Amino acid sequence: MLDEIYHAIDPIAFQLGPFTVRWYGIGYIVGILIGVIVLYRTAKRWGIKFNTDNLLTVILAATLGIIVGGRVGFILFYNLEYYLANPLQVFALTNGGMSFHGGLLGMIVAVAIAARCIKMPFLSLCDLVAIGAPIGLFLVRFANFINGELWGSPTDLPWGVVFDGAGALPRHPTQLYEALLEGVVLFIVLFVLSRRVPPRPRGFFVGLFMLLYGIFRIAVEFVRLPDTQIGYLLGTDWLTMGMVLSLPMVCLGIIALIFVWRTRLPQGGCLSDAVEGASEGEGEGVGGGEIEDEGKGEVVDAAADEVVQDGASEGEALVEEPNEVASEGEGESEALAEEPNENSCEELPDDTSEAAGEDTGEVAGEDTSEVSSEDSADVPIEDLPIVPVED
Repeated sequence: MLDEIYHAIDPIAFQLGPFTVRWYGIGYIVGILIGVIVLYRTAKRWGIKFNTDNLLTVILAATLGIIVGGRVGFILFYNLEYYLANPLQVFALTNGGMSFHGGLLGMIVAVAIAARCIKMPFLSLCDLVAIGAPIGLFLVRFANFINGELWGSPTDLPWGVVFDGAGALPRHPTQLYEALLEGVVLFIVLFVLSRRVPPRPRGFFVGLFMLLYGIFRIAVEFVRLPDTQIGYLLGTDWLTMGMVLSLPMVCLGIIALIFVWRTRLPQGGCLSDAVEGASEGEGEGVGGGEIEDEGKGEVVDAAADEVVQDGASEGEALVEEPNEVASEGEGESEALAEEPNENSCEELPDDTSEAAGEDTGEVAGEDTSEVSSEDSADVPIEDLPIVPVED
């Protein structure tokens, strides 16, 4: 059945005059567009806003990163001698020659630049890109199948395909194996895990992407034939360049997941959108801003009531305190008024007259007025204290 599908589909999708459009190129374009849609909807579910400028920035960066990185990676990893001898062939993209691992490196650089431009955490943008990337992988691997390239070793399984240029033996359709594992399975895993709100920590999805892709790619490489210009490595009959380039991905994925487990940094959005959200009342966010605002209003009202009640209580206390002070003041004044009567027969010494005039001036001015008015009728004139007066 797969053999019939392969021979029924033309690698050229259509032609527009001198321009030839292949399924391979369509796979890249459609994969990027659908990946951006997945990115946008996932970000919206996480409470991260993307405006039009930010999306266009991500699309442009992703496209350039994939094409430039994929091409440079293929030249460096798979056929450097040929392109050194034929430098103009570097730009002959219609002849094929793209490397996933080179495209991955180019994408990382492009995402770093885009994250800086839109003022978004690098790992958060990597997570969003990683969730949508398997769709592009699926389409491109299926285009590899249509082109009849990257086939596997001979097989007698019922789904073996006789590829043009690979002899008369049926071979493993390793392009479809990778499309299934690196595309469908990887997308389902990442997409299902991304449904949780609040989202998993920053860097989780890109770490899991690298880990699973590396494992799937290494597994498929055991039945996929290596490029003819390279062959198997280190004199073995099984080690391929794809394995060598995928093993670091597995290690980096494990390191990334350990980093995520230890740091648990929350996902972050674009700074420009956060500022706009703040000016609008900090928007909707992940979990309903209106409820939060209402809750804050209730807390403020309750706090205001408590302040009013506390103020009333303090006011009553302040009203009672002056009464107590007044009563204490009356008692002290009565005591001061009685002291002159008890000491009425003693004369004040001369050296204390000034001190008496200074220290008891206020008391004499305030309290002795009551003494003079109340007790003057009962005290004889000769019994009053004699205070010398200085001229």
